[in-house]
Amino acid sequence: MNSEDFVTMRRGLVGLLLALAGAAASAGQVQVAVAANMAAPMKKIAADFARATGHEAVVVLGSTGKFYAQIKAGAPFEVLLAADDTTPAKLEREGLAVPGTRFTYATGQLVLWSADPSMVDAKGEVLRQPPRGKLAVADPKLAPYGAAAMETLTKLGVLAAWRPQIVQGESIGQAYQFAATGNAALGFVALAQVMADGRITKGSAWIVPGTLHAPLKQDAVLLQTGQSNPAATALVQYLKSDAARATLRGFGYRF
Repeated sequence: MNSEDFVTMRRGLVGLLLALAGAAASAGQVQVAVAANMAAPMKKIAADFARATGHEAVVVLGSTGKFYAQIKAGAPFEVLLAADDTTPAKLEREGLAVPGTRFTYATGQLVLWSADPSMVDAKGEVLRQPPRGKLAVADPKLAPYGAAAMETLTKLGVLAAWRPQIVQGESIGQAYQFAATGNAALGFVALAQVMADGRITKGSAWIVPGTLHAPLKQDAVLLQTGQSNPAATALVQYLKSDAARATLRGFGYRF
C-alpha cells in the first residue's frame, strides 16, 4: 500500500468513527407507558423505531387507569400510549401532558377468545348459553377494554348470567393470561393479543361488533417530562408513520 492509499484509508476510517460517534451522541432513551393491549405490536414498533432513529424506547406495559395514577404521582414516563382517548385528554387538561401532541394512534377491537379451538363460535352465541367455566375480563375501572366487555355483556342481556363466573385481571394482559392458561374458559381480550399478520393465530374467537360498546379509540400523548427529550418527540412522530401503522394494522387495529 502506498502512502497516498494509506492516507485515503485513514481519512475514511476517521470519517466513519466520527459518524458513529455522532450517532451515539444523538441516540437517546424514552420511557414509555403502554397499554397492555399493545404488548405485541409495541415490541415490533420499538425495534423498528430503534433501527430508524437510533433511539431506544423503554416500554412498561400496564392498565391505562394505573398509569394515570402513576403519572399523577410523578412517575418518570415521557410518552403515554393509552387504551382510550379520555385519559390523555385529562392529563392534558391537568397540565401533565404537552398541549397539541395528543392524537389517536389506533382504534382497537374487542374479541371474545378461548384457547380451546372449538369453544367460541363465529357469532358469539356461546355467551347466550349457560356458562361453562370462568370468563376473564380486565378491571373495567382501570382498563377501557374491560369497560367495553362489561358494556357488551349488558347490551347482550347476559350480564346477570355471567357475573358469578367473571374473574377480573388488573389489565387486559392479565385477562388474556387467565384465558390462555386455562384458568378461565373464555376471555374478553384485545384482538391484537390473538392476531398477527392479519389473522387470528390460535384458539377460537368472535370479534365483538363495534355497535355493542363505545369505540376503543386509543390516544398517545407527549408528557411534560418528555418535552425536552428528542427521543420522546421522535417516538410520537414515529407512531404516525406508515411503518408503524402497517404494524398496527397487522394486529387488527383500525384507523
